[in-house]
Amino acid sequence: MKVYLNGKIVDESEAKISVFDHGLLYGDGVFEGIRLYDKCVFKLDEHLERLEQSAKAILLKTPWSREELSKAVCETCRANDLTSGYIRLVITRGVGSLGLNPYLCNDPQLFIIAGNIKLYSDEDYRNGLKIITVPTRRSNPSALPPSVKSLNYLNNILAKVEAINAGCMEALMLNDQGYIAECTGDNVFIYQKGTLYTPPVYAGALNGITRQVVIEIAKDKNIPIIEREMTRYDIWTAEECFLTGTAAEVIPVTAVDSREIGSGIPGEVTLGLIKSFHNVVNNQGTML
Repeated sequence: MKVYLNGKIVDESEAKISVFDHGLLYGDGVFEGIRLYDKCVFKLDEHLERLEQSAKAILLKTPWSREELSKAVCETCRANDLTSGYIRLVITRGVGSLGLNPYLCNDPQLFIIAGNIKLYSDEDYRNGLKIITVPTRRSNPSALPPSVKSLNYLNNILAKVEAINAGCMEALMLNDQGYIAECTGDNVFIYQKGTLYTPPVYAGALNGITRQVVIEIAKDKNIPIIEREMTRYDIWTAEECFLTGTAAEVIPVTAVDSREIGSGIPGEVTLGLIKSFHNVVNNQGTML
């Protein structure tokens, strides 16, 4: 595999950053996960805009323009002869002291990895996921805004561990008020009585790119959609449930906390949204 590292394409064995980089020492950095479909980088501009906003939110000044980052992403995909896959773009604070002071870091690092990813099996997409609610809560937005895609994912990792230990591949995370925030790596939607519902960003949900695409698709289909606080009861009693994310795309959920969602199989609305999503992915991006 070839990796983009600070302006150069290098072999993965040469893709190295310092052990004194604050991205490693303190999780001080930002990232984006991006999809490539048939040589089309899906929603690249939107991802780069969110990356800029994440960096601005943590006062991480980056020397690269959006155009330079766009070219670097495409260059990395071409270097790996990739036509479809997953791209991870990471910017770290750079080398600094052993203390927390970010202003002692003067050289942010950029690396881009382009390869393949598969979070769930084909059977999971056909039959739907069975997930649980885990004890680990989503970080309070007043402590760490969920819109910042930072390198500090320990909160999500602990929740993922709890899910896996319970025999599930994904889990619902509540916020400190007990409302649904999101899953460990995906946004959550439910369908009930003709309307789609999803937690608002202020409840602890990341403003996902795939989430927004699904919202746009629903509007085109004249399906009402409301962002509001949701409880576990809302999900337990929903007619349909599904998750969205860059790596996961759109995947049905057919059971939550051992309670069947609807009839226990992926619902028609969910399946229709999945089909529509796959119809648009090649038409809303940047060609290599």
